[in-house]
This record gives sequence, C-alpha cells and structure tokens, in this order.
Amino acid sequence: MRIAVLGGDGFVGWPTALHLSARGHEVTIVDNLSRRDIDAELGVASLTPIEPLAVRLRAWQEVSGRTIDFRLLDIAEDYGALRSWLAQARPDALVHLAEQRAAPYSMKSARHKRYTVGNNVNATHNLLCALAELELDAHLVHLGTMGVYGYGTVGAAIPEGYLPVSVEVAPGRSVTQEILYPANPGSVYHLTKCLDQLLLAYYAKNDKLRITDLHQGIVWGTATPETELDPRLVNRFDYDGDYGTVLNRFLVQGAIGYPLTVHGPGGQTRAFIHIRDSVRCIELALASPPTRGARVRILNQLTETHRLIDLARLVSRLTGVPVAHVTNPRQEAAENELVAVNDTLLHLGLEPTTLAVGLLEEVVEVARRWRDRVDRSRIPCLSAWTPEIAERLRAADPVAVAAE
Repeated sequence: MRIAVLGGDGFVGWPTALHLSARGHEVTIVDNLSRRDIDAELGVASLTPIEPLAVRLRAWQEVSGRTIDFRLLDIAEDYGALRSWLAQARPDALVHLAEQRAAPYSMKSARHKRYTVGNNVNATHNLLCALAELELDAHLVHLGTMGVYGYGTVGAAIPEGYLPVSVEVAPGRSVTQEILYPANPGSVYHLTKCLDQLLLAYYAKNDKLRITDLHQGIVWGTATPETELDPRLVNRFDYDGDYGTVLNRFLVQGAIGYPLTVHGPGGQTRAFIHIRDSVRCIELALASPPTRGARVRILNQLTETHRLIDLARLVSRLTGVPVAHVTNPRQEAAENELVAVNDTLLHLGLEPTTLAVGLLEEVVEVARRWRDRVDRSRIPCLSAWTPEIAERLRAADPVAVAAE
C-alpha cells in the first residue's frame, strides 16, 4: 500500500513509519517538525539524541534498502498544500498522528490551550475535508486516546467506542440504539480528541469516508526492532513533566536516583501499551479497513491497566529509588477503576507485550546510558489544570517525599 504517516517524525510516528516500510509498504512521512520546535520552546530535549529527519531517512535507506519519502507540510495551517499533495500522491491509507499529544502541555497557559485546539482540530478537519473534496477513497487511521472516555468509575467495562442505550419513546415502549460512548475529557488535549470523534463520525456518515479511530492507552518503552537497527534510527524518549509518559518518567527517575513522583496518593488507574504493540496495532488496523459507508470503527488500543502507585512501587523495587507523593497538578479524582474491552485487536492478531521486569530493565538501561542528558529541573510536572492548583504547586516542594 501507499501509506502516508502524518506526524511521522514523532514518538509513535517514527517507529510506525519504519515498521510499515519494513513490511514492504510505500511510506511517506508528512510532518511540520513542530515537535522539535516544542523541544526548543520548553528547553528540554529527548533523552535519546535523535538525529535530524533527513539523517534518519538516509540511515533507514542504508540499513534497509528501502526509501521513505518526506513532505514538509503543516496540515493544520495549509489546506491548499495538503489538498494538492493528496491529489498528486493519492495514498491508499493515511495514519493521522499529526496532533499535539501532551495533556500537561495543553494546560500550560491560554496560549497552549488555543494552540492545541487550533492545531489538533484543524489538522483533523482539514484532512477530512480534503479527502471528501477530492473523493479520495483512502482508509484513514486516526490515533485517538482512551482519555476520551474519562477516568470515572462506572462499574462496567468500557466498550469499543459505542454504547447501547434504551430510550423510552412512549409509556411502556422503548427504542434501543448505539451512541458514541459519552465523552468526558480530562484536559484540553483530551477535549480535542473528543472533538475529533465527532468530526470523524460526521464525515464517515456524510461522505462515506472509511475511518478507524484507535483509542490508545499510555505508551511506554522506546525501542522497536526497526529503531534498534542503527543508532541514527533511535526513537525519541521524553522524560520531562510535560511530554514524558508516566511509566517512562518513573523509569528515568529510577535510573538517575530521582524520587519517583506520584501525583497525590496514586490511586489513578490508567491503560498502557508498549511502543512495539502500538505500531503493530496500527498495522493490524490498516490491514483490515472498514467498508465504505460504514460508521467509524473504534478500537480500544491497550494491553493492560495499572494503578500508578503500583507501577511506582514496582519501579522502586527494581531500582531502589523511593516513591515521592507530590501535589497533583491535574483536576482529577484521587482514585478510579478502569476496565476496557480490547477484543477487536486481539481478534485481528495482536499478541500483547505485557509489562515485564525485563522490558522495564531495558528502558532503565537506555536511561542510564544517557543519564548525563537529563535536566533534573524538568522532571516535575508543573503545568497546573487550575489557578488554585497552580498556587498549591508553587507552595510545595516538587520532590518532597511522603515516606513510603
């Protein structure tokens, strides 16, 4: 297939592009390189020293004999260029990862909130609008988030996107239908993914676009078989309080002897998936597209769930570094349960990579190798969800240890 990976220079996008290319697909990366600009804005770089994209692409060609094309394009801002490129390239499928992906970054300030909404929603809508205008029958695989469901405790497993409801239309008579599972975003970033859901549903219904929406859990790990083929192909590894995913941050903290910062009591339950499974799930989704005219196919892309305090204690036992309970910058419940169905990807052939000590040690070794690149001042998450929480953060020691 001719596959475009939008956002292909990013944490999930880069290993996805390599994975698909290695399996014989004709891959083009479309990216505006904004994630590298955000590194400069925040003053913190990937723990692993990632090469410029041109060097990455040249290295891939040298080690694999395959070529990945690149198109520098901002799909949120330049609709004309996006439309022209799609009309010329006519990909068979598109993997849409071209969105600002960090909840803390989206909550830093009014400017960051506006940027996240403008970038993410415009990128998705421009893409859908161009596909419809061109009548291009390409399968769109969109990377969403489990966060669209929220993190409340409902006492039942979260289905894959749709919830059957019964509506009373007359006394004693009801009608059953399926609706999108009620959205409950926990940040502006998650809000944009909820808005994406509605855009995807509309264009699937009105223009019969073929769309798969992957509601992904928190990604951990950093390496895939392809990124390990050459040092120049290394994947980015974020550890900072804005972009570092929680388990990766714990592993870096453990590697450098920094207390494992748990927000509040740590009773929050989250869904997780290893980066290797993330790219494999995207491949499985591409290989099994929905039919034209079908509603958006929604798949829950996770392999397991864990309480954050349990993960912190596991990493603490592994590394000998203590757990620190710190002020939670988020507006969220101190505890929640999370059970979600992921039957479709398992049926399609996913063999889950579950959390294992060996894989945790693998990430710790990566962190230890590059420990001199860690800026310890960037580890705490200081992006507050409300002014009141911001005030509590300012008054607190960001690494004060509540004895464990």
